[in-house]
Amino acid sequence: MRGFVGSPMLGQMSLEEAVGKGAVQVVKNHPDWPRPYNGITAIRHGDIDRDVGIYLAESEQRSCALAAATAVTGILCQAAGGYLIEQLPDVTDEEIQQVESNLAKLVEKDGGDQLPTNLLLSGTSPLELAEMILEGLDMQPLQELTPALTCACTEDRLLRALRLLPADEVEELLEKQEQLEARCQFCGKVYQMGPDEVRERMAQSKGDPSVDSSQSEEK
Repeated sequence: MRGFVGSPMLGQMSLEEAVGKGAVQVVKNHPDWPRPYNGITAIRHGDIDRDVGIYLAESEQRSCALAAATAVTGILCQAAGGYLIEQLPDVTDEEIQQVESNLAKLVEKDGGDQLPTNLLLSGTSPLELAEMILEGLDMQPLQELTPALTCACTEDRLLRALRLLPADEVEELLEKQEQLEARCQFCGKVYQMGPDEVRERMAQSKGDPSVDSSQSEEK
């Protein structure tokens, strides 16, 4: 998933002040459902993990343990992470007690009030964090992913956006500007194309511009 923040600077504001008052609202849909599921709870603390945990418990009645935190020095984020443990229907009382005991040890080992920030700062990996929480339960990792800053923006998508406009509007735009410039709102990359290049590539373009062929190929 990807997203962008319209105003990324908090300044001297705390996270609680920045989040403010409001609601956590989640809308889910599925082809087999007669109508979408709409869940909502009030923002009570301004701590993202606590308020999301309240939503899961009250709106979706899901029994879980959740913690998430960041370590920031100035404007540099040194560590960010967390965990979500959900109780499934066939879990035994012994397994619940084991996880609760493991979580107590985890809290003690982290030693801070922003769990699990200190563990992450000391070099604990997400896999090691999961092993601590599920110690004694024969944990079997299903998948590991390495996060990477990537974006799907390309010059072709810029051209596709132009093709969706009426031809006379595009020509008027090309006549007014010596160079077209577009900035990706997700990664910030700037694309520049001259009028002659735009006209040539649009003349060579085929297919329906309302269909994103790159996404179709990914699917």
